[in-house]
Amino acid sequence: MITTEHSRLVGHLAVSGAATSPGVVLCHGFPTGPRGAITSATTFPELAERIARETGCVALAFNCRGSGSSEGDFSVGGWLDDIRAAVAHLDARDDVRGVWLVGVAEGGALAITVAADNDLVRGVATLAAPPSLGDWARETGRLLEYARRVGMVRTPNFPESMAEWSREVAAIDAITSARSLPPRPLLVLHGSDDEVVPLADARQLAEAAASASQLRVVQAASHELRHDPRAVAALIGWLDRLP
Repeated sequence: MITTEHSRLVGHLAVSGAATSPGVVLCHGFPTGPRGAITSATTFPELAERIARETGCVALAFNCRGSGSSEGDFSVGGWLDDIRAAVAHLDARDDVRGVWLVGVAEGGALAITVAADNDLVRGVATLAAPPSLGDWARETGRLLEYARRVGMVRTPNFPESMAEWSREVAAIDAITSARSLPPRPLLVLHGSDDEVVPLADARQLAEAAASASQLRVVQAASHELRHDPRAVAALIGWLDRLP
C-alpha cells in the first residue's frame, strides 16, 4: 500500500532476496474497455515477479488513482504524483539502491515526465510510449467522458476545475522532458507496426535523450508491446545490466 496526500494506492512488490539491488517501478497506461479501470494492469504483478526473478531487482507494480483497487479519481497531475510517491516508497527501502522507471504506453510518457525533475530516478525504459497525450490533449472533454465510462473517475462533479484538469493533460511533453534525462539512460522499445503511436514518434523520443538513449524496434509488433515476448525479453536484458 502506498499512501499519497489524496489516495491510498494498491501495489504488488516483488523482491529478489538480495541484500541490495536496483528498484524498478512499473507505470501502466490508460485502461481500456467498459470495466477497464477495475482490470487495469492486472498482468503487471506477474511482470514484476519475472523482473525480480530474472534480474534480481526489487520490482513494484501498482495502480495509479482511479484504477485497479486504488482510491481516488483519475487526473494526469494525480498520476504524476502517484508515480513520484511510488519512487519515494521504493527508494526508502534498505534493500534498494536507486530507482528506475518502466512505463507502458501513456505510462511511458508520464515516467519520462517524472524522471526529468526527479533525481531519485536513475533511468527510464518505455514500451509503446507516445511523446504526448495527443488527441486527448485536444479533446479533454472526451477524455473525461472516457475516464468516467471505464471507471477511472467515479466521484460526481469531479474535477472541481475542468480548466486545471485539462491543462495537466496538455502539459505532457515527453520529448522536452527526455532532454533532461542525460546522462541517465533511456530505453525506447517500440513496435514497427504500432497502429496507435507511429514509429517516427519513438525515434523523436529517443533522439531527444541523445547519446543516453537506445531505440529498440521490435519488427512486426503492434501497440500491445507489453505482451510481445521479444519486447519483454529486451526489457529484461536491459534491466539485468543495471548497476
